[in-house]
Amino acid sequence: MQINKLRGKELDQLFNAILSLNDLEECYQFFDDLCTINEIQSLAQRLEVARMLQLGYTYHKIETETGASTATISRVKRCLNYGNDGYKMTLDRVHGETKEEKE
Repeated sequence: MQINKLRGKELDQLFNAILSLNDLEECYQFFDDLCTINEIQSLAQRLEVARMLQLGYTYHKIETETGASTATISRVKRCLNYGNDGYKMTLDRVHGETKEEKE
């Protein structure tokens, strides 16, 4: 876990702040203050890349639909294959079983 190196009071505060958000509108408010537009777009793009990879889309299709670079797609794929299953966990919660979407 790479993030373990960052573990501490400040990161706990950030994650607890995110966990305290009650709805989508509060997320928009908080992240608008916290991040730049480019940072928010990058985070959203990575999550969409992960969703598409789980569904079996090709790099070319993902690159075309999301605008993500092949480097970003590769990094997300590496996390899906060798990471902590964070993408899978959250995507399954938000979208249900992603394999059903492909059918």
